[in-house]
Formats: sequence, C-alpha cells, structure tokens
Amino acid sequence: MKTDHQGVSRAGLARVAALALLWGSSFLWIKLALRGFNPVQIVFGRLLLGFAVLAPVALSRGLRFPRQGRTWGHLFAAALVANAVPYVLFGIGEKTVGSNVAGVLNATTPLWTLLLAFLVGVDRAVTARKAAGIVLGFLGVVVIFSPWKSAGEIAGWGGLACLAAAASYGVGYVYMGRFLTGRGIPPLMLSASQLGAATVLLAITMPFAGMETPAWRADAVASLLVLGVLGTGAAYVLNYRIIDDEGPTAASVVTYLLPIVAIVFGWLFLREAITTVIVVGIVVVLAGVTLSRKPRTAGHLRRPTPD
Repeated sequence: MKTDHQGVSRAGLARVAALALLWGSSFLWIKLALRGFNPVQIVFGRLLLGFAVLAPVALSRGLRFPRQGRTWGHLFAAALVANAVPYVLFGIGEKTVGSNVAGVLNATTPLWTLLLAFLVGVDRAVTARKAAGIVLGFLGVVVIFSPWKSAGEIAGWGGLACLAAAASYGVGYVYMGRFLTGRGIPPLMLSASQLGAATVLLAITMPFAGMETPAWRADAVASLLVLGVLGTGAAYVLNYRIIDDEGPTAASVVTYLLPIVAIVFGWLFLREAITTVIVVGIVVVLAGVTLSRKPRTAGHLRRPTPD
C-alpha cells in the first residue's frame, strides 16, 4: 500500500477522478430520477441497488456481517442519520433547487462534522485555525443563500433541506466515529451493513410516503439505476480501493472535486446557470474546509455516502 507521502500513482489519480465523477454526478441523477419517482422511492431504490452491489463484494472477500444486536442497533441509528434522512432531504431539496446548488451545499459536510464533534465533546481540540475555517465556511453558505437579496430558489425550503442534509451527514460522522468505527469491523462490511440497515428503514417508510404510482420514464429509471449501482454501490468499493492503495489523503481530494463536478454536470445536462454567487460561495466554503483540516489528518474524514 502506498502512503500519502509517496505520491499518487496514475492509476490512483484515475480512480480519484472516477470517484469524483460518480459522487459528484449523483445530484444530477437525483434531479433526473425525480421526473418519475418521489424522493422516498428514489432513496429506497438506490439503497437497495447499492446494497446489492456492495454486500457480495464484501462477502467475496471473506468478510461477515456483525452478529451483535448492540452493533446492529448502532448501525440502524447511523443508517438513519447518515443515509436515510440526508438522501431523502436531498431529493426533497432538488425538487425546487438545482442539482448544482445541492452539490455545493453538500460540501459543507466537513464543517458540520467538526462543529458537531466539538459541541458533543467528541473533539474539543478546536484550534484557532479550525475555528476560522468553520466561520469562513459558513460565511460561504451565507453568500450562497444571499439573504440580503429577495428570496429566490436557493433561499427557500429546497436550499434549507439540502443544508439540513449536509448537517445530517455531519451527525452521522460523529455518531459512527463514537460507536462504530475502530471496533474491529472492516470498513467495507461496515458500509455494506449500514446500507442494508438503511434499506430496511426505507422499506418500512415506503407504505407511508412512497406508494404513489411512479412514472416509469426511461430517463428516470436509467438515472435511478446509475445512482444505485454506480453512485452508491460501486463508488464505495472504489473509495476503499483508493484508501488502501493511495492513502486517505488522496481519497479526501474527492471532497473538493464533488461540487465542481455537480456544477459542471448541472450546466452541461440541465442548463443550470453558473452564477457568480454560486462560484464565490463554493470557493469560500472550500477555503473554510481546507483551513479547518489539520494537514496530517485531512484525509481521515470519510464520507458515509456520495451526497
């Protein structure tokens, strides 16, 4: 396995680029899938497909599902706040905001994670540099929402739903760091188990929120398949391959590429405008994320999901 100090191979760069495309394009696929399905239906489909891809890969490597009931209790809790809730919120948000806006607001996840870790006492080592990064990052969010202007699509409920989804990811990171990671469960099986738990949660929810008749449009069905098989299942496998081969810092580069991919794809395929506000906002947010991370541990924050 390569370390972060040895540089990234060409194959590793290709994998990082591929992962950025898979996760960054997820916001486009959600937007297209909404043409035929409601948010709950989309989330159930992508989770089920992702689990169907990831579980066989984990089992083929000799890994086994956890057996302790306590562990599964934590997995279901993590699945709720790190998968089910944010996935549904992004779907709700993208009904009224562009996929590019959703991708940009998703980039605030590391800031929420650091802030929540401090508030619950998991990480009290918030230096002046980290604090400045949090403040700068959320100033970027203020720029994106532009509250001094008349209310627009970003400043409405859709934008708030996407921001709440990013915050929910942050809760998921903190919870998993406290109750699941570092307890002897291989990360790949941990992810497969969590996706399985999230699939069960959405299956329970479907009779109450996902029973309306979908429109089986070709573009919506294809988008859901890509989102589940590639953006949720295959992307996890690729992520762990990058971490194993190139080190966590190389994997963390994807965080900075996701909003760029979301903005470009939204412009190319949906004709979503690239405004000055969005560009300035994402630059400020990413500057805050960079400032809030310690150089030697920047890569240890790993996403539970693409969006």
